[in-house]
Amino acid sequence: MQRDKRLLIRFCLRLPFVIFALMMCFLSLSGVSSLYATGTGCVGRFVTPVTDVSWASVFPITIGAVQTVPSPLGLPDTENPPMPVALCPIMPNVYRLGITLGYWEPHSLVDVTRIPYCMVNMGYQMSMGINQQQIGGRSNYMAGSSDSSFYHVHWYKYHVIYLLNLIMSTGCMQAEGVDLTYMSELDPLWDDDMLAFILNPEAILFGNPIAQLACIPEAIATSTNMSLAFDVLFWCAGSQGGIYPLTGSVAYTNTHISNAVLLTERMNYKLHRQGMILESKGVYPIVCQQYPEPILPKSRYRYQLTNIVPEPYLSHPYTTTTVISEAGKDNIVTGTHFGLLNFRKRNCVYI
Repeated sequence: MQRDKRLLIRFCLRLPFVIFALMMCFLSLSGVSSLYATGTGCVGRFVTPVTDVSWASVFPITIGAVQTVPSPLGLPDTENPPMPVALCPIMPNVYRLGITLGYWEPHSLVDVTRIPYCMVNMGYQMSMGINQQQIGGRSNYMAGSSDSSFYHVHWYKYHVIYLLNLIMSTGCMQAEGVDLTYMSELDPLWDDDMLAFILNPEAILFGNPIAQLACIPEAIATSTNMSLAFDVLFWCAGSQGGIYPLTGSVAYTNTHISNAVLLTERMNYKLHRQGMILESKGVYPIVCQQYPEPILPKSRYRYQLTNIVPEPYLSHPYTTTTVISEAGKDNIVTGTHFGLLNFRKRNCVYI
């Protein structure tokens, strides 16, 4: 009797995830993912994990320091634990023995748009009534030849590995589904550089040409898509320029896609600074648990485009130049609306 109750409870807990997976398959097969949102200038497309996610970017998968499954894209990897097993505490004087696993998990979806409440990766436009008139985009009010830009950003939790039950150990995955986590329209710090100084007071140290010149080595190294970002240069965003301030304003406009990547990295940094994202690391005993990290570990993230033109065959380490990959993905009709998917390096102990 007790066994039957446990089976029933387990079935009820798994049923929503099975339904979600079946819905994703149906949407991908029925062609719904090709529909575009209709709104006042809002363009978007629903992201399906079957057809739009670069699953090759999950690799390499490592046990200890050994690559059991190499990256088919030849992407670089971060440091991993030297030993294939680890002993982790779960309570005082109680330990668990597990396998040290490393992989790149699909972590979060990001909308970058000039239209308030345009949910690019969901394929529709919301109407909240707050800051509805604050339309972003490109302007030329600044002196000189460089234009400035402003964009809104939305951040979604997107733990599809958990939803699809691809990894069963709770120590090696986020036990969360898909959820809207952050909307810049509701954040007064996102559109005010001076007010954002409360969150990033160190930005005053790096707003000068000498500090920005130090970003050149990172921009050169990551231009091939085969090098990780330099975490020691935490104020740099490689070919995208400086990562400060942590707002939606870009003082120089290269291309719309380059701006979208920069603002994705900024929002990631901002959520780390606010303690909303936890990190893991391939060093014992930190590998046993996640911890807060107020400075973004750029080397542990890579991204792919999901909207408007997805790239389910490729991903890029943070700070990589967009000059090559942006070809054919930006035009005057769908421009200034982009969707990205972040992959995060996850080191954990698999039970």
